[in-house]
Amino acid sequence: MKNRLDEARAIINSVDKQMADLFIERMKAVEIVYEHKREHGLPILDQNRENEVIERNSASIEDELMKEYYIDYLKNLMSISRSFQYRMQNGLKIAYSGVEGAFAHIASGRIFPKGNRIPHRDFKSAYEAVAKGECDVAVLPIENSYAGEVGQTIDLIFSGGLFINGIYELEIHQNLLGVEGSTVESIKKVTSHPQALAQCHEYIKSHGFDTEDSNNTAIAAKAVADSKDKSIGAIASVETAEIYGLKVLDKNINKSGENTTRFAVLSKVRAKTPSLSNSVLMFSVKNEAGSLANAISIIGKYGFNMTALRSRPMRKHSWQYYFYVEIDGTTDTENGKNMIEELKQVCDKLKIAGTFAPHTEI
Repeated sequence: MKNRLDEARAIINSVDKQMADLFIERMKAVEIVYEHKREHGLPILDQNRENEVIERNSASIEDELMKEYYIDYLKNLMSISRSFQYRMQNGLKIAYSGVEGAFAHIASGRIFPKGNRIPHRDFKSAYEAVAKGECDVAVLPIENSYAGEVGQTIDLIFSGGLFINGIYELEIHQNLLGVEGSTVESIKKVTSHPQALAQCHEYIKSHGFDTEDSNNTAIAAKAVADSKDKSIGAIASVETAEIYGLKVLDKNINKSGENTTRFAVLSKVRAKTPSLSNSVLMFSVKNEAGSLANAISIIGKYGFNMTALRSRPMRKHSWQYYFYVEIDGTTDTENGKNMIEELKQVCDKLKIAGTFAPHTEI
């Protein structure tokens, strides 16, 4: 006759067998989820989705102590799922513009920690690498809080076939870097990208440094490292200093502490994911009186709030412009579909350029 311990262990063994079968079934579903994320250029971690899973599944457990442990169990299970996806992500090819240590390189690594980051000489070549199927996604800057929009990227999105499947905000900290043995006092000249030099103008002026433009902050850092000159400094990130073996002589020297660059993840397929709650529209309007006002009115008519509106010149048409718009909400709803149909009546060209979750910091 079995005692209570044996009976309890028999129940545990039976449940464990069921859990093993369910675990395999769950992980196969996770694999499908990952393939969707890869195809659409989405990051592995979707915090909103994980919070929703925890809230929904723990709601039916009334015992507070059991609920506490069940939530821990779910968190561990989702951590395992992410780890499994990261292992599969090793083959993900990410195109970015610049060299190792550039801010796009840093942003790519934070969005796709296990991906294979592939440098390209400029925005266009990184974009085309995805369009041609050589890379899975591109990570390109679209706006800086100090310098404004990155027109080259916006133009590529408007004219090309890739979609935005996420916009991520990277806080930019500029630092004075030098070779081993150098000091702030030994530096006579600093080199960096013109935007970085402009951001640090007051610091540069107060120290009386000469300046030299570089194509990229990371390229500037590499040049200083190669020169071994104690009188030349580079302005770049701490990560860049580590990559090129430079010493951080002074931290956070940029003019404004609120220096943020927004990076877009671009891929061939437009994602339709609930967590991507905002949309990007791009359009040119017909050459008729009131066309732009009509387009803006239509967006408002269907209850969409515009969070950004920018104009860009059309390269092949002098004195004509297209417009970049960010809105709260998606175009997959009935309201959104009706808005798009009405916009088509006043627009020459209209593109649903993508979706993103607002204010996603990396």
